[in-house]
This record gives sequence, structure tokens and C-alpha cells, in this order.
Amino acid sequence: MEKYEIVKRPIVTEKTTKLAEENKYTFEVDKRANKIQIKEAIEQIFDVKVKKVNVINGKPKAKRVGQYQGFKPAISKAIITLEEGHKIDIYTA
Repeated sequence: MEKYEIVKRPIVTEKTTKLAEENKYTFEVDKRANKIQIKEAIEQIFDVKVKKVNVINGKPKAKRVGQYQGFKPAISKAIITLEEGHKIDIYTA
């Protein structure tokens, strides 16, 4: 898997913005990627040193529109903790 296939997009919400103050950043990642692959991809893409990776695997959610039923896709999120002195500017990246 290529590094740009592993990291799909940053997740920017009120909660993740508060985490960014603690040097923690949240990204949507591929469900097949493991922590080591995510760490290497983030280090190569943003040229930073990763201290820790936490992965949250979401479940698909049932949705209904009128008579039609279906599911929203399951997503995987990774919370990346960086070493001291390293930062990612998500708004320009």
C-alpha cells in the first residue's frame, strides 16, 4: 500500500482542534493499514517524528431514506501523537 492510500484526509472538528494543542492530530486512514504503516506514512508525508499511534475502528451505521435502507461506510481513524518540537499545520497541508 502506498503512503497516500493509507492516509486519506485529516479530520477537523472542535474536539480534534483541542487535541492539536496537545500535539495530537487525527486522520482518516485505510481500514487495512496497521499502526506501523500509518506511522511511516505520516512521517514521510509531513516530515515529522511520530511518538505514538492510536487507531479507532468505526462500525458501519444504518441509514434510511424513505423506503430505502442502507449503511454509511465504516471508517478508521488514527490519532497521531508527535514528538516535542514537531507540528503539522492541517489547514495548509
